[in-house]
Amino acid sequence: MIALASDHVGVELKTQVMAYLDEHGLSYRDYGVYAAERCDYPVYALRAARAVASGECGRGLLFCGTGVGISLAANKVRGIRCVVCSDPYSARLSREHNDTNMLALGSRVVGKDLALMIIEGWLAGIFEGGRHLRRVEQIAEIERTGGIADESL
Repeated sequence: MIALASDHVGVELKTQVMAYLDEHGLSYRDYGVYAAERCDYPVYALRAARAVASGECGRGLLFCGTGVGISLAANKVRGIRCVVCSDPYSARLSREHNDTNMLALGSRVVGKDLALMIIEGWLAGIFEGGRHLRRVEQIAEIERTGGIADESL
């Protein structure tokens, strides 16, 4: 299950992505917004991020004007590793190297076709573990404690 959320600027791109997910048989839950009336994106980012962090949803897709604001809000939820991407290569590597569990896209930055290519790459990416696992664990340690036990590495 994929968590979806947007603000008023990202709702159109989110709707286009929902059609893509439907076509590909991918299940999702939409945490809002549902119309283009001005709203506060942190509310919707929080709803989707909580669903991913709790395991209710395995991953999440977020949409706002740039992807930046909504990703910052999502990243405040413990356990969320949300990345803003504007290209498929970075999106895929964010999964393979950083085990990202949420992807944010800017509807004013990428159009529908590029957004779908980015999402395809991100969904296809599989965390490689190995040397990357240590770094992801260090990120989680910073989140838990505010530091890394052995910063001299």
